Order: sequence, then C-alpha cells, then structure tokens
Amino acid sequence: MARKVVVFKHMEGDSLGRLSGLFAAAGFGIETVELHLGQTIPALDRYDLMLVLGGAMHAWEEDDFPWLAPEKQAIGEWVRDRARPYIGICLGHQLLADALGGEVGLAASPEIGVYEVALDPAAAGHPFCAGLAGRHMAMQWHLAEVTRLPDGAHALAASAGTEVQLMAVDRHALGVQFHCEWTLETIRNWAGVDGWVPALERHLGRGGHDRLLASAALHMTAIEAMTERLYDNFIRASGLGR
Repeated sequence: MARKVVVFKHMEGDSLGRLSGLFAAAGFGIETVELHLGQTIPALDRYDLMLVLGGAMHAWEEDDFPWLAPEKQAIGEWVRDRARPYIGICLGHQLLADALGGEVGLAASPEIGVYEVALDPAAAGHPFCAGLAGRHMAMQWHLAEVTRLPDGAHALAASAGTEVQLMAVDRHALGVQFHCEWTLETIRNWAGVDGWVPALERHLGRGGHDRLLASAALHMTAIEAMTERLYDNFIRASGLGR
C-alpha cells in the first residue's frame, strides 16, 4: 500500500513546489486539505506524514481564521501524542512551535528575499543536519518567527535576523522557517495569482517580484541541493525511508 502524506494548505496559489517531485519519487500519495476553503481535517490514522505549508496569516490569528485552532490541535496530536513524521514550512514551522507550547510573535527583522542561513555547530550531530554544516542561501518570506522553542525542541540553524530557522523535535518533526519548497517556477507563477505580487511589492517596492526572481535564479542550484539533502536526512531519520 502506498504511503500517504496529508498536506494542510492555507491560501490560494501555494503549492508543494519541489517537494512534489521528491514525494512522487519516493512513492508517496498526496492528499491536500484546503483549510482556507473550509475543508475539514480528516482522521489522521490514514497517513504516514503530515506536511503543513506557509500562509499570509499568523499563528495567533484564530479569530480571523478559526480553522487555525483545530489545525494546531491536529498538529499537537500528530507530533506530541503520536510521534509521527512532520514537516512544517514557514507558517507550518510556527504552528508546530505553537501547538507544542512554544511561542510565536512578530519578527524583529522580517525577511523577504534570499538570505543566508547558518547551521548551528552544536547541532551538527543531529541527523537532520547530516552533510549540511556551514552556511546556505535560502528563500524567505516571513513577518513572524518562533520566539520561544517548545520543551524538547532544538534550534538547528539561524539567520542574522531569525534565531530559529530550523527546528527539530526528536527525529520525527522538522520545522523550517525558510521556503525550501520554492522553485523558480513557483516564483514566476505568483504573477498569475491575485494578490501575491502586490503583497510582495508592498515590502520590496516596485519591481520587487522581478528582483526576487533574479536573485533566486543566482542561488537556485545550491538551494535545490540543500533542500534535497535536508529532505533525504528527514526521511531517513524519521523512519520513512525503511
């Protein structure tokens, strides 16, 4: 029986990007729950992996986005109670921290664009970090960040403006503040989705989309290699590679 990934999605125009191909190559079936469209969270016992994507909302905005409360409950059940494999990207990374008792707040230094991320030398022994020592360029678009780690979690990487760029809970849950899933096609496609380019250019100014695309193109080969190594490390460490 094919293994299954349940994906929680929060906004139109978002996608798994590069991860779609990695999951397909590993034989995972993908089921997406579009929470922003009112879809409800299914029974979790049918899945082998939970992946939670990013979003423009903040982890604490439950009054405006009421589905955040059951989503965080499901994440807590999955990661804390079931100890099952989890990947959270950007908002999904922050929701993981929130669901496990950590704290999320507005970022002191929001990051939008290509930024350097440094692996913590003290975390070099964690299996998620195998072969990833040193500094790497990564795509960012976040206005909030994890401000306090939940008990039992470890920060594995930081940027100049964000202390928790990579977070591990044991060997089964990975939180990634940066957008490891984005491809050049992902960024190009924002031009065809209402609201994405204007939102980006409110922060980067006129022409910000084109400049971001050009900057991403310079680093994308290295970003792809880092993403694939991080994914492979996670699959092995979490037991999904057996």
